[in-house]
Amino acid sequence: MPTYTDLARENFRMDIDGKPVDLFTLRNRAGMVVRITNYGARVEQILVPDRTGTLGDVAQGYDSIQRVLSGEFSMGCFVGRYCGRIDRGRFTLDGIEYQTTVNDGPNTLHGGKRGSPYRVFDARQIDEANLELTYVFQDGEEGFPGTLPLRVLYTVEEDNRLAVSWWAVAVDKPTVANFTDHTYFNLSGDGGSTILDHVATIHADRYLALSETAVPTGELVDVTGTPHDFRTPTPFGARIGADDDMLTLSGGYDLHFAIDKPPGVLARHARVEHPGSGRTLEVWSTEPGLQLYTGNFLEGKAPRDVGKGNTPYPRNSGFCMEPSHFPNAVNVPSFPSTVLRPGEWRTGRTEYRFALA
Repeated sequence: MPTYTDLARENFRMDIDGKPVDLFTLRNRAGMVVRITNYGARVEQILVPDRTGTLGDVAQGYDSIQRVLSGEFSMGCFVGRYCGRIDRGRFTLDGIEYQTTVNDGPNTLHGGKRGSPYRVFDARQIDEANLELTYVFQDGEEGFPGTLPLRVLYTVEEDNRLAVSWWAVAVDKPTVANFTDHTYFNLSGDGGSTILDHVATIHADRYLALSETAVPTGELVDVTGTPHDFRTPTPFGARIGADDDMLTLSGGYDLHFAIDKPPGVLARHARVEHPGSGRTLEVWSTEPGLQLYTGNFLEGKAPRDVGKGNTPYPRNSGFCMEPSHFPNAVNVPSFPSTVLRPGEWRTGRTEYRFALA
């Protein structure tokens, strides 16, 4: 039976960029435990029971800040100021063209070379179940305009929900903002095992077509008859090897789905079940879209892909469900807008609801 690594707080304590980094533990009375570091606002561990009542770790992560620094840059983090890809790192706002830091081929990905995954958030543990993390994006940071304070609240609910809520406001200039959580999940409790046996349902009739550099083109494609139709429960591995341009481009699933729900309403985006352990995960969010990623670029190689307890994280050993506004919305007027004008807020909430089948 897989066992989990008990993370030591002292292994996460150091200063980065002159700010203290730490590890915080959230829990409920049912036994669920979530551990988060304020470096990148990262979820490093989620402990929930299987059908026998045995706790297991369903989040990939690392057991020290040194391993975080040498690890997969997005693993577990809260992403901003702009998650997803921006085509060539360029966009025009009120007639002004902006060039953001390019860090993914020709594109900007997840906020650039020094987006939130690389930033130390100010942390305040409100109580045993709530952690508040704040960061202020400065005007010009990574090429984005405007000052943008961000507040993120992680909450462990009594019914084994991890809720992630966020608030950001444009202070002094028109800007753009798009946020998501980037936890890597493996519901088996063994972070080194495959997730291809996990059975997923995604409430989406359409996905966003991608360019050859994996940027949404603006076209929305009907999932019917494609390997991207998860409207009925389907294992991740059932069609991941199909002859399909979108799968070939990313070596697996790395695709954004348009969720069928009213704007701003908290609704279920997806459900994933691991038949072996009986664990289930429902993803609920206020966001209009959902990025599915199946860990296609994990390789199990040190130091980047060696996680807690010296566990290698090979290809397809973790999956991400990332609710957000659509990537590259800054360049596609038909997408839900990610523009904020001074005084306007971007707020949202995602809930990861754990249960048993």
